[in-house]
Amino acid sequence: MEVLSDSELKRYDRQIMLFGVDGQLKLKKSNVLVVGVGGLGSPIALYLTAAGVGRIVLVDSEDVELSNLNRQILHWTEDVGKPKVVSAVDKLRRLNPEVVVEGIKARADEGLLRELIPKVDLVLDGLDNWETRFLVNKICVEFNKPFIHAGIMGLYGQLLVIVPGKTPCLQCLIPRKPPEVKPFPVLGTTPAVMAALQVTEAIKLITNYGVPALGKLIIYDGYTLSFKEVGVSRRPDCPVCGSIR
Repeated sequence: MEVLSDSELKRYDRQIMLFGVDGQLKLKKSNVLVVGVGGLGSPIALYLTAAGVGRIVLVDSEDVELSNLNRQILHWTEDVGKPKVVSAVDKLRRLNPEVVVEGIKARADEGLLRELIPKVDLVLDGLDNWETRFLVNKICVEFNKPFIHAGIMGLYGQLLVIVPGKTPCLQCLIPRKPPEVKPFPVLGTTPAVMAALQVTEAIKLITNYGVPALGKLIIYDGYTLSFKEVGVSRRPDCPVCGSIR
């Protein structure tokens, strides 16, 4: 029977006050995939690690560039030129040695995602392109894995929690892939806000604590500092999830 060590009980004391030892054990037993270790993926990975998620798998094919550093907070000046997964894994293991962190330097193509997604409990979107997001969404629906999407631009962000069979999937909300815009403007705090919301929802799903944001799109406007909720429904004609009953 898996238990928490004395150091884990101390490390996670403040959140154990919320959802108890049982909730923390659920986190310890969980496996989470983060696709992309950039603006969203960096704070996602930091907060998952700090929270004590048992195993975190990071996928990213890119190396650290100087222009990343205004928002990709896992990567520092001395990391420029290193693979992002190497930079991230090094710091996360030092932050919390109780957590198993694995980095895969590879493009998140269909073959790799089909290998990884069935082995995890949920997937978080740290991506910056719609083609891969749509692919992750499709495979998560196929394998019945929750997918927590966020997208950002400038001072704006959106969040959608996808639980296959219960909520709309990403393609219900956005039937056709939007045009890719690269590079796009972004304030460094925008992905931090959205990533914190993503991890909040991930922890709620894993621990069964709180009420997940199901059936609604959360829109963040950092320019006016406001949030908006938009109700969303499954589309019966969705090519990805329409056939699920």
